[in-house]
Amino acid sequence: MVRSFLAIELPKAILEKIGQVQGDLKSSHADVRWVSAEKIHLTLKFFGNIEEARIDPVIKVIENCIHNTQVFSLGVTGIGVFPHWKNPRVIWMGLIDEKRILIPFQKQLETELEKIGFEPEKRAFQPHLTLGRVNSSRGKEELIRRMEEYREENFGEVSVERVILFKSDLKPTGAIYTPLREVKLGGQKE
Repeated sequence: MVRSFLAIELPKAILEKIGQVQGDLKSSHADVRWVSAEKIHLTLKFFGNIEEARIDPVIKVIENCIHNTQVFSLGVTGIGVFPHWKNPRVIWMGLIDEKRILIPFQKQLETELEKIGFEPEKRAFQPHLTLGRVNSSRGKEELIRRMEEYREENFGEVSVERVILFKSDLKPTGAIYTPLREVKLGGQKE
Protein backbone atom coordinates (compact mmCIF):
# COMPACT_ATOMS: atom_id res chain seq x y z
CA MET A 1 0.00 0.00 0.00
CA VAL A 2 1.17 3.50 -0.85
CA ARG A 3 -0.17 6.56 0.99
CA SER A 4 -0.37 9.10 -1.80
CA PHE A 5 -1.69 12.42 -3.05
CA LEU A 6 -1.61 14.50 -6.23
CA ALA A 7 -0.21 18.01 -5.86
CA ILE A 8 1.33 21.07 -7.47
CA GLU A 9 4.81 21.85 -6.20
CA LEU A 10 5.74 25.41 -5.32
CA PRO A 11 8.90 27.22 -6.46
CA LYS A 12 11.68 27.78 -3.95
CA ALA A 13 11.14 31.58 -3.95
CA ILE A 14 7.52 31.15 -2.81
CA LEU A 15 8.53 28.60 -0.16
CA GLU A 16 11.14 31.04 1.17
CA LYS A 17 8.53 33.81 1.45
CA ILE A 18 6.19 31.40 3.23
CA GLY A 19 8.99 30.58 5.67
CA GLN A 20 9.57 34.29 6.35
CA VAL A 21 5.87 34.91 7.00
CA GLN A 22 5.68 31.86 9.26
CA GLY A 23 8.72 33.15 11.15
CA ASP A 24 6.95 36.45 11.78
CA LEU A 25 3.73 34.71 12.84
CA LYS A 26 5.63 32.31 15.11
CA SER A 27 6.97 35.29 17.07
CA SER A 28 3.40 35.78 18.34
CA HIS A 29 4.04 32.65 20.46
CA ALA A 30 0.57 31.41 19.57
CA ASP A 31 -0.18 27.72 20.01
CA VAL A 32 0.06 26.71 16.34
CA ARG A 33 1.34 23.51 14.73
CA TRP A 34 3.17 24.97 11.74
CA VAL A 35 3.59 23.11 8.46
CA SER A 36 7.25 22.99 7.50
CA ALA A 37 7.61 25.55 4.67
CA GLU A 38 9.53 23.19 2.37
CA LYS A 39 6.66 20.66 2.57
CA ILE A 40 3.90 23.10 1.57
CA HIS A 41 2.21 22.28 -1.75
CA LEU A 42 -1.22 22.57 -3.36
CA THR A 43 -3.03 19.25 -2.95
CA LEU A 44 -5.38 18.44 -5.83
CA LYS A 45 -6.43 14.98 -4.63
CA PHE A 46 -5.62 12.95 -1.53
CA PHE A 47 -5.82 9.23 -2.30
CA GLY A 48 -4.91 7.76 1.07
CA ASN A 49 -3.53 4.22 0.99
CA ILE A 50 -3.74 2.65 -2.46
CA GLU A 51 -2.30 -0.54 -3.91
CA GLU A 52 0.80 -0.05 -6.04
CA ALA A 53 -1.04 -1.72 -8.93
CA ARG A 54 -3.47 1.25 -9.00
CA ILE A 55 -0.74 3.84 -9.61
CA ASP A 56 -0.55 3.28 -13.38
CA PRO A 57 -4.35 3.61 -13.89
CA VAL A 58 -4.31 6.79 -11.76
CA ILE A 59 -1.49 8.24 -13.87
CA LYS A 60 -3.37 7.35 -17.07
CA VAL A 61 -6.45 9.27 -15.83
CA ILE A 62 -4.27 12.25 -14.86
CA GLU A 63 -2.56 12.23 -18.27
CA ASN A 64 -5.94 12.17 -20.03
CA CYS A 65 -7.25 15.07 -17.93
CA ILE A 66 -4.12 17.14 -18.27
CA HIS A 67 -3.39 16.58 -21.95
CA ASN A 68 -5.39 19.62 -23.13
CA THR A 69 -4.66 21.80 -20.09
CA GLN A 70 -2.11 24.45 -20.95
CA VAL A 71 0.49 25.81 -18.53
CA PHE A 72 -1.10 28.46 -16.30
CA SER A 73 -0.18 30.72 -13.38
CA LEU A 74 -1.51 31.05 -9.86
CA GLY A 75 -0.97 34.17 -7.78
CA VAL A 76 -0.13 33.55 -4.12
CA THR A 77 -1.97 36.34 -2.33
CA GLY A 78 -2.98 37.16 1.22
CA ILE A 79 -3.44 35.21 4.42
CA GLY A 80 -6.77 33.83 5.48
CA VAL A 81 -8.20 31.43 8.04
CA PHE A 82 -10.78 28.68 8.38
CA PRO A 83 -13.46 28.86 9.73
CA HIS A 84 -13.34 32.61 10.56
CA TRP A 85 -11.07 35.37 11.92
CA LYS A 86 -12.57 35.38 15.43
CA ASN A 87 -11.71 31.73 15.93
CA PRO A 88 -9.00 30.65 13.45
CA ARG A 89 -8.33 26.90 13.26
CA VAL A 90 -6.37 26.76 9.98
CA ILE A 91 -4.06 29.50 8.69
CA TRP A 92 -3.57 29.63 4.94
CA MET A 93 -2.29 31.64 1.97
CA GLY A 94 -4.72 32.22 -0.86
CA LEU A 95 -4.36 31.41 -4.54
CA ILE A 96 -5.66 33.54 -7.41
CA ASP A 97 -6.42 31.77 -10.69
CA GLU A 98 -7.17 34.61 -13.10
CA LYS A 99 -7.66 32.31 -16.09
CA ARG A 100 -10.03 30.07 -14.07
CA ILE A 101 -8.26 26.85 -15.03
CA LEU A 102 -7.51 25.22 -11.68
CA ILE A 103 -11.01 24.53 -10.28
CA PRO A 104 -12.46 23.06 -13.51
CA PHE A 105 -9.29 20.98 -13.90
CA GLN A 106 -9.54 19.66 -10.33
CA LYS A 107 -13.27 18.88 -10.81
CA GLN A 108 -12.47 16.97 -14.00
CA LEU A 109 -9.82 14.97 -12.11
CA GLU A 110 -12.34 14.12 -9.37
CA THR A 111 -14.93 13.02 -11.95
CA GLU A 112 -12.51 10.86 -13.92
CA LEU A 113 -10.88 9.33 -10.82
CA GLU A 114 -14.32 8.41 -9.49
CA LYS A 115 -14.77 6.26 -12.61
CA ILE A 116 -11.86 4.09 -11.46
CA GLY A 117 -13.07 3.80 -7.88
CA PHE A 118 -11.86 6.88 -5.97
CA GLU A 119 -14.50 8.66 -3.92
CA PRO A 120 -14.77 12.36 -4.74
CA GLU A 121 -14.06 14.83 -1.95
CA LYS A 122 -17.28 15.78 -0.18
CA ARG A 123 -16.25 19.40 0.41
CA ALA A 124 -15.88 21.86 -2.45
CA PHE A 125 -12.29 22.40 -3.57
CA GLN A 126 -10.95 25.65 -2.08
CA PRO A 127 -7.41 26.21 -3.39
CA HIS A 128 -5.14 27.33 -0.56
CA LEU A 129 -1.76 26.64 1.03
CA THR A 130 -2.02 25.52 4.64
CA LEU A 131 0.58 27.28 6.83
CA GLY A 132 -0.49 25.94 10.21
CA ARG A 133 -3.23 24.67 12.49
CA VAL A 134 -4.20 26.53 15.66
CA ASN A 135 -4.21 24.22 18.71
CA SER A 136 -5.55 26.57 21.39
CA SER A 137 -6.39 30.21 22.08
CA ARG A 138 -2.96 30.94 23.62
CA GLY A 139 -1.52 34.02 21.85
CA LYS A 140 -4.49 34.19 19.48
CA GLU A 141 -4.94 37.99 19.62
CA GLU A 142 -1.30 38.67 18.75
CA LEU A 143 -1.38 36.02 16.02
CA ILE A 144 -4.50 37.57 14.45
CA ARG A 145 -2.95 41.04 14.65
CA ARG A 146 0.16 39.82 12.79
CA MET A 147 -1.88 37.89 10.21
CA GLU A 148 -3.95 41.01 9.46
CA GLU A 149 -0.77 42.66 8.14
CA TYR A 150 -0.58 40.02 5.38
CA ARG A 151 -4.27 39.86 4.39
CA GLU A 152 -3.74 41.63 1.06
CA GLU A 153 -0.04 40.92 0.44
CA ASN A 154 1.10 39.50 -2.90
CA PHE A 155 3.69 36.74 -2.40
CA GLY A 156 4.42 35.98 -6.06
CA GLU A 157 3.31 33.60 -8.79
CA VAL A 158 3.44 29.88 -9.39
CA SER A 159 3.75 28.69 -12.98
CA VAL A 160 1.85 25.40 -13.08
CA GLU A 161 3.65 23.24 -15.61
CA ARG A 162 3.17 19.80 -14.05
CA VAL A 163 1.44 17.84 -11.34
CA ILE A 164 3.15 15.25 -9.16
CA LEU A 165 1.88 12.08 -7.55
CA PHE A 166 3.58 11.96 -4.16
CA LYS A 167 4.10 9.12 -1.72
CA SER A 168 3.66 10.20 1.89
CA ASP A 169 5.51 8.29 4.61
CA LEU A 170 4.37 9.19 8.11
CA LYS A 171 7.28 9.33 10.56
CA PRO A 172 7.43 10.48 14.21
CA THR A 173 9.34 13.56 12.96
CA GLY A 174 6.63 14.35 10.38
CA ALA A 175 5.62 13.22 6.91
CA ILE A 176 8.22 12.60 4.23
CA TYR A 177 7.01 13.29 0.68
CA THR A 178 8.62 11.42 -2.20
CA PRO A 179 7.67 12.12 -5.84
CA LEU A 180 6.43 8.92 -7.52
CA ARG A 181 5.37 10.23 -10.94
CA GLU A 182 5.21 13.58 -12.70
CA VAL A 183 2.79 14.56 -15.46
CA LYS A 184 3.40 17.68 -17.53
CA LEU A 185 0.55 19.90 -18.65
CA GLY A 186 -0.51 20.28 -22.29
CA GLY A 187 1.11 17.09 -23.49
CA GLN A 188 4.60 18.53 -22.93
CA LYS A 189 7.41 16.04 -23.42
CA GLU A 190 10.73 15.87 -21.57
